[in-house]
Amino acid sequence: MSRRILVVDDHADNRRILRDLLGSAGFEILEATTGEEAVSQAEATVPDLILMDIQLPGIDGYEATRRIKANPALRRIPLIVVTSYALSGDDAKALAAGADSYVAKPFSPRAMLAKVREYLT
Repeated sequence: MSRRILVVDDHADNRRILRDLLGSAGFEILEATTGEEAVSQAEATVPDLILMDIQLPGIDGYEATRRIKANPALRRIPLIVVTSYALSGDDAKALAAGADSYVAKPFSPRAMLAKVREYLT
């Protein structure tokens, strides 16, 4: 059974890049385009890993992360913030919201795959 990754990003191109990269590595990809959808998808599917953008319509990625990590059934799911919103201190803000790691866009496909595997093996 392949590991399921929830990719949360409101830009179709960004989701496609991650879907192509991770799908070719054998992962099953689930997608969400808003913070609210990310929380409900996580509750409904309990993925093995979540990749969370910060700038989302509705609630942002920080709040979606807080809500996911506040749920006892979901808090152990590794959550990596993947964002172009990479100002000084944003990594600390993401970790304070409950993220397990932080990756700035643009990212190296090889480095992203290594980061995902780090949390799923």
